Amino acid sequence: MNAKQKLRLGDTDVVRIGLGTNRLTKTPEHIAFVKEAVAAGVSVIDTAHTYVGGESEETIGAALSPIPEDCIVATKGGWTGARPKVLRAEIDESLRRLQTDSIALYYLHRVDPQTPLEESLGAIKESHDSGKIRHVGVSNVGIDQIERARQVVPIAAVQNRYNLSERTYEDVVDYCAREGVVFVPYFPLHGAGGPAFAQVAERHSATPAQAALAWLLKRSPTMLPIPGTLSLEHVKENLAALEIELSQAEFQALP
Repeated sequence: MNAKQKLRLGDTDVVRIGLGTNRLTKTPEHIAFVKEAVAAGVSVIDTAHTYVGGESEETIGAALSPIPEDCIVATKGGWTGARPKVLRAEIDESLRRLQTDSIALYYLHRVDPQTPLEESLGAIKESHDSGKIRHVGVSNVGIDQIERARQVVPIAAVQNRYNLSERTYEDVVDYCAREGVVFVPYFPLHGAGGPAFAQVAERHSATPAQAALAWLLKRSPTMLPIPGTLSLEHVKENLAALEIELSQAEFQALP
C-alpha cells in the first residue's frame, strides 16, 4: 500500500477508507463481519454511543477485544446532551461496551446548545488526561468551533456530513487539510450518480461508489471516508477505491 493510501491519525498510520457501523447489531454474523473487515484491511471503525442503542459498540467489543494496536475504533458521545456529567457516564459505558480501557478516538458527537463547548470538551479532556481516551475529535462543527475546541484539547479529527451532493463544509475540509487534522466525511456516498459518474467509473472499471470515494480521496490529503455497510463484499469494494487515481479533469467533471 503506497503513502497516498494511508494517513496519520493521532499516533497510528491508518488506511484512508474506514467502516461506518450505525446499523451494526449484536449478532454472531455481525461479530464475524467486523473481524473479517479488519482482516480485509480496514483500520478505522467508526461507531457512537447511540448507534443501535449501544449494540454497535458491543458488537465491535465482542469482535475485536483486545483491539489490535494498528486498528482505531472511534466512538462518539453527547448526541442527546453534552453536559460534563452525561459525557463522563457515556465514556465509561463506551469503555465497557468496547471491552477496552482506552478509546483510541473519541468525538464530541455534536455541540450541545445548552452547554458551552468548552465545558463539554473539558469533561472529555479529563478522560484524555487520565488515559481513558487517546485522541479527541469533534463532529458537526464549523471552523470557529474547531478553533475553540483546540484551545481546550488537541483535536485529531473532525467528522462532518460531506459528499458530492452536500458540500456545506468545504471550508472545514480545507481548514483541516491546512492544519493536518483528519477530516472524516459521513454519508460519503450520497450523490454518486449520473452520466459523469458512469463515464468516470467505466473508464476505471469501477462502480459509481468507488468513483465517489476516489473523488473524496483526491479532494483532500487528510480525507478519510467511512462508508457504512454490513457486507464484506462492499468493504472490499470500498477498499479497492484506494487504487483509483482520478485525473484533475475527471475530478472536475464530477458534480
